[in-house]
Amino acid sequence: MAITKRHSLRIAAVGVVSAASVVLAGTVASAATPAAAASAPQAPAAKAGITAKPSVTSVKAWQLFRVTGTATGLKAGSKMVLQQKQGAKWVSLPAVTPLGSKGTYSLGVKLGLKGKNDLRIVSGSTASPVFNVTVR
Repeated sequence: MAITKRHSLRIAAVGVVSAASVVLAGTVASAATPAAAASAPQAPAAKAGITAKPSVTSVKAWQLFRVTGTATGLKAGSKMVLQQKQGAKWVSLPAVTPLGSKGTYSLGVKLGLKGKNDLRIVSGSTASPVFNVTVR
Protein backbone atom coordinates (compact mmCIF):
# COMPACT_ATOMS: atom_id res chain seq x y z
CA MET A 1 0.00 0.00 0.00
CA ALA A 2 1.48 3.28 -1.08
CA ILE A 3 1.15 6.20 1.29
CA THR A 4 0.04 9.25 -0.56
CA LYS A 5 0.53 12.84 0.44
CA ARG A 6 -3.19 13.14 1.13
CA HIS A 7 -3.12 10.01 3.34
CA SER A 8 -0.16 11.28 5.36
CA LEU A 9 -1.87 14.67 5.88
CA ARG A 10 -4.96 12.84 7.13
CA ILE A 11 -2.86 10.81 9.62
CA ALA A 12 -1.10 13.98 10.78
CA ALA A 13 -4.42 15.78 11.23
CA VAL A 14 -5.81 12.89 13.26
CA GLY A 15 -2.67 12.93 15.40
CA VAL A 16 -2.93 16.68 16.03
CA VAL A 17 -6.63 16.45 16.90
CA SER A 18 -5.94 13.51 19.22
CA ALA A 19 -3.11 15.35 20.97
CA ALA A 20 -5.24 18.47 21.31
CA SER A 21 -8.07 16.38 22.78
CA VAL A 22 -5.75 14.89 25.38
CA VAL A 23 -4.36 18.32 26.33
CA LEU A 24 -7.82 19.87 26.40
CA ALA A 25 -9.23 17.02 28.48
CA GLY A 26 -6.39 17.45 30.98
CA THR A 27 -7.06 21.20 31.17
CA VAL A 28 -10.78 20.67 31.65
CA ALA A 29 -10.17 18.00 34.30
CA SER A 30 -7.74 20.21 36.21
CA ALA A 31 -10.09 23.19 35.94
CA ALA A 32 -13.01 21.05 37.09
CA THR A 33 -11.13 19.62 40.06
CA PRO A 34 -11.45 22.70 42.34
CA ALA A 35 -15.11 23.12 41.47
CA ALA A 36 -15.75 19.44 41.99
CA ALA A 37 -13.94 19.57 45.33
CA ALA A 38 -15.97 22.60 46.38
CA SER A 39 -19.26 20.97 45.46
CA ALA A 40 -18.30 17.55 46.84
CA PRO A 41 -20.17 16.66 50.01
CA GLN A 42 -18.25 17.73 53.05
CA ALA A 43 -17.79 15.60 56.13
CA PRO A 44 -20.99 15.84 58.15
CA ALA A 45 -20.89 18.09 61.19
CA ALA A 46 -20.55 16.32 64.49
CA LYS A 47 -23.94 15.07 65.51
CA ALA A 48 -25.23 16.90 68.55
CA GLY A 49 -25.52 14.87 71.72
CA ILE A 50 -26.19 15.47 75.40
CA THR A 51 -25.35 13.34 78.44
CA ALA A 52 -27.06 13.78 81.80
CA LYS A 53 -26.35 12.27 85.20
CA PRO A 54 -28.20 13.09 88.41
CA SER A 55 -26.18 13.32 91.63
CA VAL A 56 -28.74 11.06 93.35
CA THR A 57 -31.48 8.67 92.28
CA SER A 58 -33.77 9.30 95.25
CA VAL A 59 -34.54 12.53 97.14
CA LYS A 60 -37.07 13.97 99.58
CA ALA A 61 -39.60 16.42 98.13
CA TRP A 62 -37.98 19.79 97.35
CA GLN A 63 -34.50 18.52 98.24
CA LEU A 64 -31.77 20.05 96.07
CA PHE A 65 -29.77 17.75 93.79
CA ARG A 66 -27.63 18.34 90.70
CA VAL A 67 -27.78 17.14 87.13
CA THR A 68 -24.43 17.33 85.35
CA GLY A 69 -23.33 16.35 81.90
CA THR A 70 -21.68 17.21 78.63
CA ALA A 71 -22.84 18.24 75.20
CA THR A 72 -21.21 17.80 71.81
CA GLY A 73 -22.12 19.60 68.63
CA LEU A 74 -23.73 22.51 70.53
CA LYS A 75 -22.39 26.04 70.92
CA ALA A 76 -21.16 27.35 74.26
CA GLY A 77 -23.95 29.34 75.90
CA SER A 78 -26.72 27.11 74.53
CA LYS A 79 -29.62 26.81 76.96
CA MET A 80 -29.74 23.43 78.71
CA VAL A 81 -33.32 22.89 79.91
CA LEU A 82 -34.61 20.21 82.29
CA GLN A 83 -37.78 18.48 81.10
CA GLN A 84 -40.09 16.19 83.07
CA LYS A 85 -42.46 13.63 81.56
CA GLN A 86 -45.98 14.47 82.69
CA GLY A 87 -48.44 11.96 81.26
CA ALA A 88 -47.60 11.65 77.57
CA LYS A 89 -45.96 15.11 77.29
CA TRP A 90 -42.51 16.46 78.05
CA VAL A 91 -42.83 19.65 80.09
CA SER A 92 -39.97 22.14 80.45
CA LEU A 93 -39.28 22.98 84.09
CA PRO A 94 -37.93 26.33 85.30
CA ALA A 95 -34.45 24.83 85.57
CA VAL A 96 -32.15 26.26 82.88
CA THR A 97 -28.39 26.71 82.65
CA PRO A 98 -26.03 27.72 79.85
CA LEU A 99 -23.60 25.27 78.30
CA GLY A 100 -20.05 26.10 79.35
CA SER A 101 -17.15 26.78 76.98
CA LYS A 102 -15.76 23.28 77.60
CA GLY A 103 -19.09 21.63 76.68
CA THR A 104 -20.19 20.90 80.26
CA TYR A 105 -23.10 22.01 82.39
CA SER A 106 -24.34 21.67 85.97
CA LEU A 107 -27.92 22.32 87.00
CA GLY A 108 -29.43 22.56 90.50
CA VAL A 109 -32.86 20.92 90.68
CA LYS A 110 -35.68 20.63 93.25
CA LEU A 111 -38.65 18.36 92.52
CA GLY A 112 -41.92 18.19 94.40
CA LEU A 113 -43.86 15.61 92.38
CA LYS A 114 -43.63 12.44 94.48
CA GLY A 115 -42.90 9.12 92.84
CA LYS A 116 -40.68 8.16 89.93
CA ASN A 117 -39.85 11.16 87.73
CA ASP A 118 -38.67 10.64 84.13
CA LEU A 119 -36.34 13.51 83.28
CA ARG A 120 -34.12 14.62 80.42
CA ILE A 121 -32.02 17.60 79.41
CA VAL A 122 -32.90 19.36 76.15
CA SER A 123 -31.22 22.00 74.04
CA GLY A 124 -33.12 22.90 70.90
CA SER A 125 -34.04 19.64 69.17
CA THR A 126 -31.32 17.63 70.94
CA ALA A 127 -32.24 15.65 74.03
CA SER A 128 -30.33 13.50 76.48
CA PRO A 129 -31.34 9.95 77.26
CA VAL A 130 -34.08 9.74 79.89
CA PHE A 131 -32.97 9.34 83.50
CA ASN A 132 -35.03 8.79 86.66
CA VAL A 133 -35.12 10.42 90.08
CA THR A 134 -37.58 9.16 92.69
CA VAL A 135 -39.09 11.74 95.01
CA ARG A 136 -40.24 10.33 98.38
